[in-house]
Amino acid sequence: MVLTMKFAFVSNYINHHQIPFCEAMRSRLGSGFRFIQTEPMEEERRKMGWGVDLASLPYVSVLYGNGREALESLIQDSDIALFGWTDREDLCQKRLEAGKPVIRESERLYREGQWKAVSPRGLIRKHHDHTRWRDAEAYLLCNGAYVASDFDIIRAYPGKKYRWGYFPDLRTYTDAQMKEMKKPDESGTVRILWAGRFLPLKHPEFALDLAAHLKERGARFHLDLVGGGEMEEALKKRAADENLSEEVTFHGFLPPGEVRGWMERAHIFLFTSNHLEGWGAVLNEAMNSGCAVIAGSEAGAVPFLIEQGGNGLIYNGENEEEFLACADYLFAHPTERHEFAVHAQQTIGTLWNADTAAERLLSFSDHILTGKEWTPPADGPMSRAEAVRPFPKYRIPDI
Repeated sequence: MVLTMKFAFVSNYINHHQIPFCEAMRSRLGSGFRFIQTEPMEEERRKMGWGVDLASLPYVSVLYGNGREALESLIQDSDIALFGWTDREDLCQKRLEAGKPVIRESERLYREGQWKAVSPRGLIRKHHDHTRWRDAEAYLLCNGAYVASDFDIIRAYPGKKYRWGYFPDLRTYTDAQMKEMKKPDESGTVRILWAGRFLPLKHPEFALDLAAHLKERGARFHLDLVGGGEMEEALKKRAADENLSEEVTFHGFLPPGEVRGWMERAHIFLFTSNHLEGWGAVLNEAMNSGCAVIAGSEAGAVPFLIEQGGNGLIYNGENEEEFLACADYLFAHPTERHEFAVHAQQTIGTLWNADTAAERLLSFSDHILTGKEWTPPADGPMSRAEAVRPFPKYRIPDI
């Protein structure tokens, strides 16, 4: 699709999860696309390898440097403005007050529980930012399966909510490359990977629980953990105390490209985050890398990306017994494990990727600007986001 359109994407800062989408937009709009960064990246993210050389991205401008007024004018004058998370809500409100189209992308409002919607102060703020614009040209891209349900509580964006997410770098592989990457060693060892920050909400301890469980059952496996954080020392001590040092390797934080390398080697990927995980882009990456995924149901990306028993396995909530049962199933059914991995890769390669997202968002934007007929796709980015209440129940497969 080739369009003449001025499109501004305004968000706190650009990172490696957003660059592929921005590149896809740039390839279609040329200089008509701009990413406006409103604040510097936190040092913690930089230490994790998230830092980006802004000078290498000609479409990125920073709002906190010289030329701020010109950039603020650019945002207001653009045909379409997409607002992610930003501390400059005033820029979004100014467009809405002028009657100009606004598309927002958002994670959950009430990830700690929808009961928090009773807060009067919170409702006043959300009415100001969202609800009062329910009849305006304001649209919502839902970064997670439970976002639409949260926004339904405040009666915002009625009939104007669409599935969205994050779209990391898409890698393509030939069948021969995939076979070589996933080839088992002579012992038939199943390689398992967990990657992320070692925080309670991400449950890295589940990975060690699985290692102990599999060792007790005599399974041939190796667990790699990539990342670090507040739980790191306790996890390492536990691995040593439980004599798991031969089966478990801690790699620390690695650059995003190296993390993908470990995903490409892995047969199984563990995505164990709870309801505090808004999306979870490692899930996209692991699926793209041909991993059979075991994922908790509460993270935002899971119901959008995984079809239970089709391209991965979902356990309910933070139920560790079900988590272990899913792992036992994958070890007992190597054929199904392979099929899950193939279908997971196809899901990302054909549907949940930056090119598909950019093409569909621009088609929708053209509809907003010209009134051309537009029908939401049946699945994937820009399909309608139905109100899925936290959290649906999934059937766990029998071994």
